[in-house]
Amino acid sequence: MTAVREVVAAVQDPELPVVTIEQLGILRDVRVDDDGAVTVDITPTYSGCPAMDAIRADIVAALAENGVDDVDVRTVLAPAWSTDWITPDGRAALADAGIAPPHPAGTVALTLTVRCPHCGSPDTRELSRFGSTACKALWVCRSCQEPFDHVKAL
Repeated sequence: MTAVREVVAAVQDPELPVVTIEQLGILRDVRVDDDGAVTVDITPTYSGCPAMDAIRADIVAALAENGVDDVDVRTVLAPAWSTDWITPDGRAALADAGIAPPHPAGTVALTLTVRCPHCGSPDTRELSRFGSTACKALWVCRSCQEPFDHVKAL
């Protein structure tokens, strides 16, 4: 069971390939029944996420590479995914890749500014509410002039 979960947990998110589906918090559960059939529960970052088909296929392929062919990947919508589910390692990986992670749980949801993941400056501004994917916004740093994605808090 542990090995199966590790295989699934290592699947990268296709839109944010610097994090795994476990680090992103969309991997909910992995179960192996007595016959060896595997059921994987995943939750999309939002209900219309176009990456879910790719994630499902990547999970099936990763398990097939490890000798598991009886796989059912289920989409679980409740409770809805939250950016609070991103692991500390996931937040660090996003920042290391130049993507500003959302504020951690317990902070005020109002975003006046986002720290630049390149230079750390709080002197940033949102260029577009819509970034390279629907779950990110495009920001720019006034200090170093670098643009960057910011994962929207949900």
